[in-house]
Amino acid sequence: MDALLNEIRNCDCCAVHLPHGTRPVLAAHSSSKIVIIGQAPGAKVHKTGVPWDDKSGENLRSWLGVDEPTFYDPEKIALLPMGFCYPGKGKSGDLPPRHECAPLWHDKVLSQLKEVQLTLLIGQYAQNYYLGNNAKKTLTETVRNFQEYLPNYFVLPHPSPRNNIWRAKNLWFDEKVLPQLKQKVKTIL
Repeated sequence: MDALLNEIRNCDCCAVHLPHGTRPVLAAHSSSKIVIIGQAPGAKVHKTGVPWDDKSGENLRSWLGVDEPTFYDPEKIALLPMGFCYPGKGKSGDLPPRHECAPLWHDKVLSQLKEVQLTLLIGQYAQNYYLGNNAKKTLTETVRNFQEYLPNYFVLPHPSPRNNIWRAKNLWFDEKVLPQLKQKVKTIL
């Protein structure tokens, strides 16, 4: 696993498309129990090199009911984005994750994770990639029907503060989804 992570951290396959350069950000250990598949690092994470080291990460840790030491223990939680490097800014937020990373690296990492009991698919990019035609027409529908994807996947919206409006419109998420997520995570860890 260490050799693979080192290879990924030195990857520059899409460097010409990254205005801020390459800095693959991920964490994993062969004994990880939970895999979190997100979108791509943001600008702050690109600077620090620490996955989910931003407000989205704070929200995600709250959703999971875990503290920072637990979240950042790769023997417990693997952090695997769809795109490993910060893609840069677009018109309405960060650009989408680069499409090269997941097909190039995900299977190699996941094949070395022998103790995974739950995979979280965060956001539309991860859900579309892993669920394919089983994803619903909208992210809201997919998340509302989260139980259909268990026990293999737990689907979530992105925990960005930009999604607070979505959460205000979808109160069922905090009432029904998050308690079940916390219970699953607690049971596994």
